[in-house]
Amino acid sequence: MGAGPAGLTAAYELMKHEVPITVIEKDPSYVGGLARTVEHDGYRFDIGGHRFFSKNQEVEDLWTEILGPEMLTRDRLSRIYYRNRFFAYPLKAANALWNLGLVETIRCLASYARARVLPIPNPRSFEDWVRNQFGWRLYSIFFKTYTEKVWGISTTELSADWAAQRIKSLDMWLVIKSALLPHRKPTHRDDIVTTLIDSFRYPRLGPGQMWERVAQITKEKGRPVIFGRAVERIKHDRGRVRTIVTRTTSGETEEHPGTDFISSMPIRQLIAGLDPPAPEAVQKAANSLSYRDFISVALMIDRADVFPDNWIYIHDPSVRVGRIQNFKNWSPSMVPDQNKTCLGLEYFCFEGDGLWTSDDAALVKLATKELAQLGVCSPDQVFDGVVVRQAKAYPVYDDSYQSHVDVVREYLRSQLSNLHLVGRNGMHKYNNQDHSMMTALLVARNIATGSSYDPWKVNAEAVYHEDVHVGERDTSGRQVPQRLAG
Repeated sequence: MGAGPAGLTAAYELMKHEVPITVIEKDPSYVGGLARTVEHDGYRFDIGGHRFFSKNQEVEDLWTEILGPEMLTRDRLSRIYYRNRFFAYPLKAANALWNLGLVETIRCLASYARARVLPIPNPRSFEDWVRNQFGWRLYSIFFKTYTEKVWGISTTELSADWAAQRIKSLDMWLVIKSALLPHRKPTHRDDIVTTLIDSFRYPRLGPGQMWERVAQITKEKGRPVIFGRAVERIKHDRGRVRTIVTRTTSGETEEHPGTDFISSMPIRQLIAGLDPPAPEAVQKAANSLSYRDFISVALMIDRADVFPDNWIYIHDPSVRVGRIQNFKNWSPSMVPDQNKTCLGLEYFCFEGDGLWTSDDAALVKLATKELAQLGVCSPDQVFDGVVVRQAKAYPVYDDSYQSHVDVVREYLRSQLSNLHLVGRNGMHKYNNQDHSMMTALLVARNIATGSSYDPWKVNAEAVYHEDVHVGERDTSGRQVPQRLAG
């Protein structure tokens, strides 16, 4: 259920073991899920940007196996936009000092010194914790605006625990030292901080090319992806799922029997489809899981060069856009005319809010206006635009999400042992693509060979750790903020 990176990786692995499979996809034409590539009049763009880098060599080898020479190696350039200036990211001392200016730099250092001498006692919120670590001024410049854009929650309402987990390795002195001293590249893949890698691989035609190729392989083996099938019911009895009932775009229902069922669909949607229904406590747990949604506005610009970055983080609070992707700088083949540029403006929202319900024309107009406001290009240079809405793009970790997921996991383990969860939404994990793939590989091997791998023991680096025990802190996805309780 689902033809994203997790679902198609599971299918690919099962076919290697000659296990017959059926892949069901709700979208009428695209595979890839969150990692799909959308095409509009020859212009290709991601739903967000998808770097291909993993500390797991098996995943890296799998990407090479599938696409071979179509995998490009790209240098990474990304910056932060703040107060009409661009700050290098990762930090570079000369650039930061020049952009902040001598007076502001002194103020930031003084603010940092004050925070270290007079810290907020017992910091509860994200704001408290970051102010203690970096001072008010640096917190305001580099943390506050972007965090609030992404998660839609004031930093005064976010738990300090997330900041402590997410930023714990970022020490002010180490930042200054790394910015001033020559950068020494790590000698081992495990030593690399994934967030700060300076190069990555990328399919020539975007991340969707990877999953389009896997779908082509399944088709060549007589198992084509079945498009336009929304899962309506998951029929089970005597402790096993027996068949999946789907509805086509024309309204017809179909049944798909099987021996094992792999789901990468959102947990909330999965539990709602069980027939007979799950116990009330399980339904309540699934319905309590929440998500952050996402809108991508792709604008076509009548200019060969707009900015040199792969992407830019927008820390300016006067605009709603959170990040801008320059897809031609990911791969020149993403645009049909090298005299043009395609930019993707990313807006974080909640399904049903004002942004989400705006019509496409209004969103294109907003994005065009904000590009001009940021000084990227003039409105008359934008000659086309298209909008893609992505529901449930980011699973949200609130203060009780883990207990809700645990309720669902225990029910499926004890009552529906042939229903397997994989991937970001399937496991409610804010993870990277390689993590989703690794969970799917393990589930597929369990089905094909009778192994007993636990996909929940795959950590954020897509590495399987057998020695993780129940009750330990969950490390199987990236850290995300939690709302303060009370």
